[in-house]
Amino acid sequence: MDLQTIKERIAAVQGKREYLLGLLEKPDLGILRVDVNQALEELDELIDEFERTIPKTDNN
Repeated sequence: MDLQTIKERIAAVQGKREYLLGLLEKPDLGILRVDVNQALEELDELIDEFERTIPKTDNN
């Protein structure tokens, strides 16, 4: 897998994060709130690790 494909997939994952944040605003989420919070934490860790490994540059 080339770097551009990885960057595209990470961008797609970042888009899903917004959806999860929207779910947290729903009052009837119940016990699933724990799972949504866990998913957000794991996404944030994945994105942070990617950005530490492949830093953004002006030419990327």
